[in-house]
Amino acid sequence: MIQALTKTNFSFPGQKDLYKGKVRDVYNINDTYLVMVVTDRVSAFDVVLPKGIPYKGQILNQIAVRFLDATADLVSNWKIASPDPMVTIGYYAKPFKVEMVIRGCLTGHAWRQYKAGKRTLSGVPMPDGMVENQRFPVPIITPTTKAETGHDLDISREEIIQQGLVSAEDYALLEKYTGLLFERGTKIAAEKGLILVDTKYEFGKKDGKIYLIDEINSPDSSRYFYSEGYEEKIRKGEPQRQLSKEFLREWLIEHNFQGKEGQVLPEMPDEFVQQVSERYIELYESITGEKFVRADISNVAERIETNITKYLKELGV
Repeated sequence: MIQALTKTNFSFPGQKDLYKGKVRDVYNINDTYLVMVVTDRVSAFDVVLPKGIPYKGQILNQIAVRFLDATADLVSNWKIASPDPMVTIGYYAKPFKVEMVIRGCLTGHAWRQYKAGKRTLSGVPMPDGMVENQRFPVPIITPTTKAETGHDLDISREEIIQQGLVSAEDYALLEKYTGLLFERGTKIAAEKGLILVDTKYEFGKKDGKIYLIDEINSPDSSRYFYSEGYEEKIRKGEPQRQLSKEFLREWLIEHNFQGKEGQVLPEMPDEFVQQVSERYIELYESITGEKFVRADISNVAERIETNITKYLKELGV
């Protein structure tokens, strides 16, 4: 069985702290640079599963790098370089305490709210008479708070400004950049026969300037539908073909796990782990339109540490 990278514990010159997210390990270098290692960890139902998925980290990192490069003319972003297939190094920017969620279709959380009779989300009106997965007349921006623990909460533009989370001036720019990024992402997806359904963008500030931070438009933060058959499925009320990790959630549900109290995580057989890895490769090739090139993962942690150390030296750290 091919090994997956599920944890890192590196020590770099100037390292101030290490943040371990569900998937990413982020090293803060002197509050100047961030080193983001995208591991092979996989989460579902807010739980990190015990086994990693080979190549998943490489896939997510390389998709995000492509989209950061493809949108750098719209808004400055934090990326400086990707010295390793699983790593991005960039500028440290102080994050805004909100996530900018933008939705092109009525699906997921928005649909659940709609079905329950609500016609506003984060203070934004949703038209009457819509069906699940239908496109909004115009994409809607529905920000959320960034929760330290638990789930993010919907919040309106007015509440964000009133609570002093973001100034009115900065928030206007966040909305503008979010719209431009989604428009570009939608165009790129359409060229590959895909619909960018919804996604979230995170921003930070450095030296008084707004930067796009973290990752964008990867299957971790975004939902994609296949364009082919989309309209027909809307007419028939059928589920859309999704390009996401939904297949992993379905497997867990079949094995009686949805992250609820008292439920036991099922053991993922090696054969299934391999299948999940292949599905992620399929995601990569669909989104990028290019063949996935597997990196050598025989000594993956050593390779990553060497590549990061070498690049930090080039930055003068």
